[in-house]
Amino acid sequence: MSAFFHLFFFSLVIPLTLATTSTKLISQGTTISKPNCQNKCGNITIPYPFGIGTDCSIDPWFSINCNTTSLNNSPKPFISQNNLEIFDITDDKLLIRNTISAGCYDALGNRIRRDRVIINLATSPFTFSDSNKFNVVGCDDLAITIGSEGSNFSTGCFALCSSTDDLIEGECSGLGCCQTDIPKGIKKLNFSISSLDAHINVFSFNPCGYAFLGDPNRLRFSVSDVNDSSYEEKIIQNVPVVLDWEIGIRNCSEATKSNDFACFGNSVCVDSETGFGGYRCNCSKGYEGNPYLSPGCTDINECVNNPCDEHGICTNSPGSFHCSCKKGYRGDGIKDGRGCTADNSGFPVIKFSLGVSFGFLAIIIAVTVIYFSTQKWKLMKLREKFFQLNGGLLLKQQLSSNESSMKSTKIFTAEELEKATNNYADDRILGRGGYGVVYKGILYDKKLVAIKKSRVMDQTQIEQFINEVIILTQVNHRNVVNLLGCCLETEVPMLVYEYISNGTLYHHIHNNGGMPWFSWDNRLRIATEAAGALAYLHSAAGMPIIHRDVKSPNILLDEYYTAKIADFGASRLVPIDQTQVSTLVQGTLGYLDPEYFQTSQLTEKSDVYSFGVVLAELMTCRKPLTNTKSDEDKSLATFFVVALKENRLFQIMDPRVLREGSLEQIRIVGELVKRCLKLQGEERPTMKEAAMELESLRKLSKHPWAGQEVEEEEIGLMSEQTSDLYSVGVSPDLSTGEYTGERSLGSTPLIYPVHGPR
Repeated sequence: MSAFFHLFFFSLVIPLTLATTSTKLISQGTTISKPNCQNKCGNITIPYPFGIGTDCSIDPWFSINCNTTSLNNSPKPFISQNNLEIFDITDDKLLIRNTISAGCYDALGNRIRRDRVIINLATSPFTFSDSNKFNVVGCDDLAITIGSEGSNFSTGCFALCSSTDDLIEGECSGLGCCQTDIPKGIKKLNFSISSLDAHINVFSFNPCGYAFLGDPNRLRFSVSDVNDSSYEEKIIQNVPVVLDWEIGIRNCSEATKSNDFACFGNSVCVDSETGFGGYRCNCSKGYEGNPYLSPGCTDINECVNNPCDEHGICTNSPGSFHCSCKKGYRGDGIKDGRGCTADNSGFPVIKFSLGVSFGFLAIIIAVTVIYFSTQKWKLMKLREKFFQLNGGLLLKQQLSSNESSMKSTKIFTAEELEKATNNYADDRILGRGGYGVVYKGILYDKKLVAIKKSRVMDQTQIEQFINEVIILTQVNHRNVVNLLGCCLETEVPMLVYEYISNGTLYHHIHNNGGMPWFSWDNRLRIATEAAGALAYLHSAAGMPIIHRDVKSPNILLDEYYTAKIADFGASRLVPIDQTQVSTLVQGTLGYLDPEYFQTSQLTEKSDVYSFGVVLAELMTCRKPLTNTKSDEDKSLATFFVVALKENRLFQIMDPRVLREGSLEQIRIVGELVKRCLKLQGEERPTMKEAAMELESLRKLSKHPWAGQEVEEEEIGLMSEQTSDLYSVGVSPDLSTGEYTGERSLGSTPLIYPVHGPR
C-alpha cells in the first residue's frame, strides 16, 4: 500500500528567537500568550504568536486546535489549517509528527508493502532543519531521497547485514542502520525504500525495512529494531521531524521599515540563515520574556542569584548588573573574577595617588573643553558676522514678505555645504570662471546640487547677490534653473542650485557641434525653450524680470538636453507700472544691447537683442566675438546682419544646419535674428512673439536638403565664454584695446571699449 504525506504551509509571520540548539521560546514566569487566552494544550506550551483559536494567534495559520477527543483524553495540539500534530514549539523550531516509508516482504520475497513519502513545504516559510538525519533501518535495504525547492540535492543510504550478530548496539554505521545528513534550506523531500534481494536471506529476523527523516537526538539504534513489529509506531510517537521557521520573506533591514515588524522592546532582530529571507526576534542580553508581546522583553534581575563575591554588593541595572566591594574590601567584587579582598595594605597612599591623578586628568579635560568651546563660540560669532555682512538680514526681510519664497528657499549652514562638497575637494569642481568656482555637491538626502562659490567678496556686490536670490525665489518655470537656497555664513556667500548635468549651450555649440544629438531640430527646440523661459520672465512672473545677461554660457542643458536659463546676478525686477529702468550698464561684450549701452535705459528688449545673438550662434556656430582683421566680422551680430543684407545667409550657416533644415525654416529664423538685432529696441519683437514664431517653426514639415557645398570661414579664437554655473574656463582678457566695466557677483566680467561701442 502507498501512503502520500503532503504538508502544505502558507506564509507564517512567527517571531522566533534564533538559537544554536532547540530551546524553549518562553522562560518560566514570563508572559506566554495574549491576555485571556489559553497557553497550554495538554503538556505542550503554546506561546504567542501561536494561540489556541484565531483570536489568540497572530494569524489563522498560527491558530492551534487543541483536540481533546483522543482515546486517552489527553489533549493534543494541531495546526488548525492542516491538522498537523505538533510535538513541541521552540525558539526557532517546530517539531511535528513523523511519517515513514516502509518496505515489507513475505518468506518467498513477495513485496507486501512499499510506501513512498513526499513532504512538501514549498508554499510555506518552513524548511527542513539540517539538524535532521535521513535514516534507513533494515538488513537488505536501500533508500534514496531527493530534495528540491531551495537547496537541490539527492543522496542514498544502504543498511545491510547477514545476521543479528553483525549489528552493534547503539551504532548506526551501515550495519542494520544507516544515517546521512541533509543540507539547510530544503522545502521538498521525496523518498522511498527498496530492497536489494527482497529480504529473502534475512526474512527470518528482518521482514521489513524503514526509511524516515528525524531528529537524531531522539533516536538510538537497537539490535532488536530490525525485527520489531512495532518499530514504525515507536518512531512516529518518539522521533519528530524538525522544521526551521522564520518570519515572512524580508530580512531585518527591510522588516524594521514596515508597519508589521514583530519585535517589541529590548529585543534584537536576527536574519534567518535558511536562504529564503525572513528574520527572528531575540531578547537582548540581560533581558528575558516574549519579544512578540508588548511591551517586549523585561530586565533580568541578576542580583537574585547573587553573582558577586560574598563581600560584594550587587546592584542591578537595565540589561546588566554591577558588583562592588563592601567598605574595607577592594577588588572587582565578581564571584568568578578577582572578588573582594580585605584592604589592609597602604591603601591611603594609593588613594592619594589616584586622587591626584584623577584631579590632574580632570584639569586637562576641563581645559580641553574650555578651549574647544571657545573656538566653537568664536566660529559661531564669525559666522554671525559673515551672515550680516553678506546681507542675511536683508534677505530674511525680503523673504518674510513673500511666504511662498520662504517655503521654497533654504538657508544652508556652512557645515552642510562643506560636507556636501567633501570640504570643497578638487574632484568636485564643475567649472571655474572669473567669478570663482562651481562645485558639485551631494546633500544629506543624496540630492545632487551645484554650489556657486565666489573667489572674493565685494560689499558693493551684496545687493546683486540678494537680488539674484529674491528673483529666483519668484521664478517657477521648467526652463529656468531652480535655486534651492544659499549660505551666508562664509566669507563669501554661496548659492545652491539644482544640478544640471550636461554643461552649457556655449560648450556644445563650439566644442560638441558634431555630436549626433546636436541636430537642427534640437537646436530649434533649445532656442524655443530658452525663448519661452525669457518670455515667462518678461510677462508671466509676479513682477517682470529682465535677465540683463542672456548668453549661451548662461543657458544650461540637463540630462535630456532641455534648456535651463541660469545666472540672475545681474537681473532686475521691473515695477509693473514702468517699461524701463535706469541702471549701471552690465552685460557681456558680444551680447550687449547697443541701445542699452548708450542710454543706460534697461528694457525687456535688451534681453531680446542678446537672445538674437544666441540664435545666430546656434545657426552659424560662430562665437559672438572673433579675432579677425575685419572690424565688420569681429561682432557676430554685425556679421549676421550684413550677410542678410548681402543675401549671403546660406553661406554663413553651419553645414549641418544646411543639411537638416529646410530653406524656409532657415530663412524665417534668419529674419527673426535680424529683427532681434535691430538697433532700436522698439523695432525688435517681444520675447513672447519670438517664442511663438519659433514654436510654429518646429511644427513645419522637414525638407532636408544636402549636396550643396557651403564654404565655411576659418574663425580665430578670441576668448572663452564662461557660465556662472558651469563654466568652460576662465575668460582671458581681450588681446587688443583697453577695456573697463563692472562685473556682478559670480558673473563673467562686462568688458567694453573705453571709446564706446562701434
